[in-house]
Amino acid sequence: MPIKEKVNLTKTESKTKVLATAKKVKTVAVKPTATKIAKVDLVKKYRGHKLDTGSIEVQIALFSQRIETLAKHLKKHSKDNDSMRGLLQMVGKRRRLLNYLKKKEEKKYLKLILDLGLRK
Repeated sequence: MPIKEKVNLTKTESKTKVLATAKKVKTVAVKPTATKIAKVDLVKKYRGHKLDTGSIEVQIALFSQRIETLAKHLKKHSKDNDSMRGLLQMVGKRRRLLNYLKKKEEKKYLKLILDLGLRK
């Protein structure tokens, strides 16, 4: 039965997983992917405080990144209707979050759409 060990490291360090079985011990180095690094950077940029990962600004920024990635995918694979549906759902969710932010805190809304390059 494998045992997994979690290690908290910075984005530039690699994670190490230790897999132990009855006879062997195997160590595998795993580097974070580019999307995970970009996600960490976005969260750091838009968070309100050190432990903030779910504020509206962070959610909108993460949705924008996912929408951009999926739009690139759909340019190559135009017949991927399942991904198209997911893209439309994400755009709608981001729009609803933006509308909520505009009602609650208009200054943050205006700053965010300028940073992300979105239309009003």
